[in-house]
Amino acid sequence: MTRARMPRPHEVAAARRDPRLLRAAKEQQGDGAWRIRGACQAVDPETFFPAPTEPADAAVALCRTCDVQGACLAWALDVGDCHGVWGATTPRERRAMLVAWRSDGLAAGNADPRLGAVAMLLPLPRARPQEHPDPVGAAAQ
Repeated sequence: MTRARMPRPHEVAAARRDPRLLRAAKEQQGDGAWRIRGACQAVDPETFFPAPTEPADAAVALCRTCDVQGACLAWALDVGDCHGVWGATTPRERRAMLVAWRSDGLAAGNADPRLGAVAMLLPLPRARPQEHPDPVGAAAQ
């Protein structure tokens, strides 16, 4: 496994002008309802997670035809997902977009712009799932 490098300043500048990022900022949604409308629903998930030596062209091409491309990319940027193809972007493209997303306040959580570039690449904190008592385990005690 290779370590992902920090995006260079010119890559972040290009990401800020990328129409996919601008669409994501406009179409971000708080709920996950966009998922059921995705063009990816009828496709094998492995298509969107190719091996590092394989091209992601098929997944990116399918994403470009999808109606929820912007919401999908916004979700991936909000959670800091840098694996697979989301919203017609590759992990390398999203790493640069992620810096712009968080530093420009496009994220739903509006990350603190005083954060350094390294901190901006870290995933946003997620809410912890609520613990539910295990009725089977409780009965066995």
